[in-house]
Amino acid sequence: MKKTLGSLSRAALRGAAVTGLTTALALAGGLATAATAAATPPGLSCDTGKHAVDDYTGYALCRNNGSTTQTFWVHLVCGWSPDVDGEHVTLAPGQSGQSTAHCAGLGTGIGGISVRP
Repeated sequence: MKKTLGSLSRAALRGAAVTGLTTALALAGGLATAATAAATPPGLSCDTGKHAVDDYTGYALCRNNGSTTQTFWVHLVCGWSPDVDGEHVTLAPGQSGQSTAHCAGLGTGIGGISVRP
């Protein structure tokens, strides 16, 4: 098969597109990892996770161990769908509460869960 300038150009463009997509996916994966590794706000102790029967619903269950009132919410990284935040929960010292959020069903599900102050 004879290689023409047109077929070489198309092959180079396909290669560049694949390289660009691979780089974008790697960066997106790194961002999801960074969001998952976000620190819990000071004064709160929190457990986060996915709902037992729904991989698109995430939660943050927190206790205020500090001496001042704190507000928090769960933040979900939702893959191909837009990220979402749960309801804001305000806790007095010693109180516990939960914030939940739900990723869109058309996406790839939860890629990361963090607690925001």
